[in-house]
Amino acid sequence: MGAYLPSLAGGVLIGLSATMLLLLNGRIAGISGLVAGLGRPPDRRWAADLAFITGLILGPPAFALFAGHWPEMRMVAPLPLLAVAGLLVGFGTRLGSGCTSGHGVCGLARLSPRSIAAVFTFLATGMLTVVLARVIVP
Repeated sequence: MGAYLPSLAGGVLIGLSATMLLLLNGRIAGISGLVAGLGRPPDRRWAADLAFITGLILGPPAFALFAGHWPEMRMVAPLPLLAVAGLLVGFGTRLGSGCTSGHGVCGLARLSPRSIAAVFTFLATGMLTVVLARVIVP
């Protein structure tokens, strides 16, 4: 059970932060939208977006401070492939009008039909990508 506690705590914190952003600011915690919002002239909403994104960036150092070690991360894909994948994800978030945090965390909780369709598309595309990647690079 102890191996799952960091993941459980992370999930609880994600849900709590998304809930607090919605209750206190009336905003959906869609990270792609929050990051895109940082490109506009600063105002009250901009400051809230910056604070939320800063909290995300400070998450791993906070974990290290409390746990005594950094979160374990392992990347086995080459950097150019990761860069292309990141660009495709960015394109997909603009095309789908949101990302997994906005649709998957917040949209599903609100039973949004658009978010249900988006999450189904994310999952189906991810599964197809894994299958194709295993065929191409066995």
